[in-house]
Amino acid sequence: MIHESVDKAKKGSSCPSQSGGQNMDARQQQEEIAIKASLSKIKHKIFVLSGKGGVGKSSVSANLAASLSKKGYKTGLMDVDVHGPSIAQMLGLTGIMDISENQLLIPKQVNGNLKVVSVQSLMQDQDQAIIWRGPAKTGMIKQFVSSVDWGELDFLIIDAPPGTGDEPLTVVQTIPDALGVIVTTPQEVALADIRKSISFCKTVRLKTLGIVENMASFKCPHCNEPIDLFSSGGGEKTAKAQGLTFLGSIPFDNQVVVSGDKGIPVMFQDEETEFTKAFETIVENITKQL
Repeated sequence: MIHESVDKAKKGSSCPSQSGGQNMDARQQQEEIAIKASLSKIKHKIFVLSGKGGVGKSSVSANLAASLSKKGYKTGLMDVDVHGPSIAQMLGLTGIMDISENQLLIPKQVNGNLKVVSVQSLMQDQDQAIIWRGPAKTGMIKQFVSSVDWGELDFLIIDAPPGTGDEPLTVVQTIPDALGVIVTTPQEVALADIRKSISFCKTVRLKTLGIVENMASFKCPHCNEPIDLFSSGGGEKTAKAQGLTFLGSIPFDNQVVVSGDKGIPVMFQDEETEFTKAFETIVENITKQL
C-alpha cells in the first residue's frame, strides 16, 4: 500500500488502495517477519500519546526526537497521525520519500542522527485530505515499520493522533515493547481525557514512562510573573493519583509556535530558555528510566 502511494504520488495521485489477492496470508507472514527484523535493530521505542487534541503532543514528540538526536543518539521519528500529520512541517521536511534498491522507503533525513517518516511525505499535494478507514490506517502503520529502512536506532519516537482508536491500538499491537509518554495540559477538561489514556495503557498493558504537563504557565513579558493560562499542577496531581511518574512541566512559550512554523524545533536551537531547561529535565527523566 505504501509503495503504491509513493508511486501514485509521484505520478500525481494520492489515493492509496488496499492490496489483496490469494497470497494475502503469505504477505502477512512476510510482513510480520519484516516487522520483527526492523524492530530488533531499535533499542528503545517511545510512544507519545494523549487523550485529546490540542495539548501539544506533536511538538513534544518533535522536540523529544530533536533533543535525543542532538545528544548523539540515533533517533527515528514516526508520524502516524494519518488525518492531521504535522511532524514534517515542524521539522521543515518537504517532498516525497524515495525507495531504496531493496524496495524499502528511505526516511527523510533531518540531520546526521535524526530520520523521519510521515504520511505527509507520501502525498504530492500537502493539502489533500486522507480519507481512509481503519484497515488502511492499520496497514500503513505496520508498513511504516516493516517497509522502512530505519537501520540501527537508539530511539524510535512514535507520534500518534489523540484518543484510543485504530492508530494507538495498532501501534501497541505492532510494537509491543513500546513505552508510553502521556501528554496533557493542566486543566480538568484535558485531564479527564488523559485518564482515559491511562486506562487505555493499563488495558493494553502498555508500560508508561510517565506524564508530561504541557503549556503549564506563561511568563508575562511586562512583569515576568508567571500566568497560569490553563490552570496548574493538574498533570502532577493526576500522575500521583494514578501511580505514574511525573516527568515534568513545560511552560507555554510562543517561540515553540514560531519554531514549529519555521520547521526548526526549539530544542535544535542553542538559546537557553525556561522551555529548553524544562524540556531537558523531561528528557533526563525519560532516559534515566531506560
